[in-house]
Amino acid sequence: MMSKMRWRDLKIYQKGIFSSNAPLNVRCASSDVEYSQGQQIEVQSSTLGAHNFAFAKHGDFIQVEPEHQNSYTSDSFLQSYLRHNIPSEVMNSIDTDLTQFGGKCAHEIWNLGQQCEQNPPYLRQTDAWGKRIDEIVTCEAWKEQKRIAAREGLISIPYQNEQDVYSRLYQCAKLYMYSPASGLYNCPLAMTDGAAKTIQALQLDLPQAWNHLTSRDPSKFWTSGQWMTERKGGSDVGAGTETIAIPQQDGSYKLYGYKWFSSATDSDMTMTLARIQNPQTGEIMAGSKGISMFYLKIRNDNGALNNIQVVKLKNKLGTRQLPTAELLLGGTDAKLVSPEGRGIPAISSMLTISRLHNSISSAAAMRKIVSLARDYAVKRTAFGRSVADQPLHMQTLARMEVDTRGSSVLVFDLARQLGLHDNGCIQDQDMLLMRLMTPVAKLFTAKMAVATVSEGLECFGGQGYIEDTGIPGLLRDSQVLPIWEGTTNILSLDVVRAITKTKGEVLKAFMAKISQVENQVKDSAELKDLAKEVTQTVQKSFAIIQKQPEILEHCARDLSFTLANTYIAALLIEHANRTRDPLDAEVVSSWMKRDVAPLLRYTQTYSGAALNKHQNLVYQNYEHQK
Repeated sequence: MMSKMRWRDLKIYQKGIFSSNAPLNVRCASSDVEYSQGQQIEVQSSTLGAHNFAFAKHGDFIQVEPEHQNSYTSDSFLQSYLRHNIPSEVMNSIDTDLTQFGGKCAHEIWNLGQQCEQNPPYLRQTDAWGKRIDEIVTCEAWKEQKRIAAREGLISIPYQNEQDVYSRLYQCAKLYMYSPASGLYNCPLAMTDGAAKTIQALQLDLPQAWNHLTSRDPSKFWTSGQWMTERKGGSDVGAGTETIAIPQQDGSYKLYGYKWFSSATDSDMTMTLARIQNPQTGEIMAGSKGISMFYLKIRNDNGALNNIQVVKLKNKLGTRQLPTAELLLGGTDAKLVSPEGRGIPAISSMLTISRLHNSISSAAAMRKIVSLARDYAVKRTAFGRSVADQPLHMQTLARMEVDTRGSSVLVFDLARQLGLHDNGCIQDQDMLLMRLMTPVAKLFTAKMAVATVSEGLECFGGQGYIEDTGIPGLLRDSQVLPIWEGTTNILSLDVVRAITKTKGEVLKAFMAKISQVENQVKDSAELKDLAKEVTQTVQKSFAIIQKQPEILEHCARDLSFTLANTYIAALLIEHANRTRDPLDAEVVSSWMKRDVAPLLRYTQTYSGAALNKHQNLVYQNYEHQK
């Protein structure tokens, strides 16, 4: 008997005939065959030594990875909100585009975003001969994101305004799908949108910039930076701005200063702040009233930097795809675009837009991680059954879904209000609510994003911690959201500022909205009691502030979260009343089971004496004098 085989169980030294002197079990290519003592076996030369290179046996199980589903068609809440807030004729005109773009975000754009993560920007300060060039090198995927943003109209949609008051909501829906897949290209788009809105709101004479910022042509489209932060910090702009603007004879200015945190440094232009120096006396006005806003192109017509040196790129926890730099302005040519000394009021439109974008990114990150986690739950088996059938895991996912819907409805409502504002038809109540809820939405959704995405990583077990999956990047990038455009406490103080500057009118508008929603559902057996609970919670919270206005600063953070929770509850009630879907009513019920009013829980801690107690607690055994 002769048999040709792959040689695994016998040690072969040369081609030829092997004669066994004892019974042997040899595994052939097709079966196990027993060879008798003295039997000759023919060996194939092609398999000699193959045992030295055999594959290790790792077992047959490979975990199926989560699928990136169409970001539009898989998101029932996004579709439902749009269909109940946008007229059918408008919705029909954009639905196909949203569906197609949702598919791109799930695959093409996500893959580009991962390439941006794997190929972060770097700074080439000099050429081979030592000439200073300060070139920020970005990958091809980053450049393609810019082209996609232009073609998809991610900035141009609200300025072309083809959907009238619904254009902002249309833009918001696309940004909501785009943000978590974009490899952080949503950041330069936020600042670009802010620059375009500022030009529009202030009617600035910047036709070249306007045409480029709002173009759908990738060859013409510009992005903008937003250079406000200096070494003393970003939130206290009035005290922190040291950059000097020196007037020139032709009416332009030259800027001299150090910009500490300049994101999207590869942009085409930027808005920035500086203090104008008196050309006769050399004096510079201190404080907020000495600050003006300027427009500048980052490169001259010949392609060289506009008297700007890139000192370094920041080494960040996340958002590594995004070039963020320290910049030295050494006579940078700029144009004054605000009234002198009115720089801070001039950036208000920019802040509104960038805070909305921040909120969109927060809710979008939550939606992305929930989408991946629910798909993974179906594909993962543990303890003999699908993870999707494990009660505790589904409870966790359901709570994450409720948090995501709450954050999303708040963002969508702001986009709705901004669309009215863009078209000059916003009513006083919505205008006041937009002023109050923009900082509230930014601080609340950012905190929710970090918590929800972190919880989402747990849903994948150890794989959620593995960079190759692309999942950890969602958490690293989410951590910037509570910081950029104002930390939670800074934004809480802005809420207080909105209350005091309007002499409480924003709170009256808030209460009116809550009452309107309660009245809408007075005949709904499922919703009327929940709406009444929201109303009573708001009334109790506002009564505390009215009785003790001196505690506003002390309770600002808890007040802001109370406003967020109760306003979201009202919006979810309003949505459930429109859809008549029992699941939407269940979302409201779940939302109201949380601590919706931290202001009521901590009422006794808001006093001047509390500061001393907190300091004693925090600085116990502190080694240096405070």
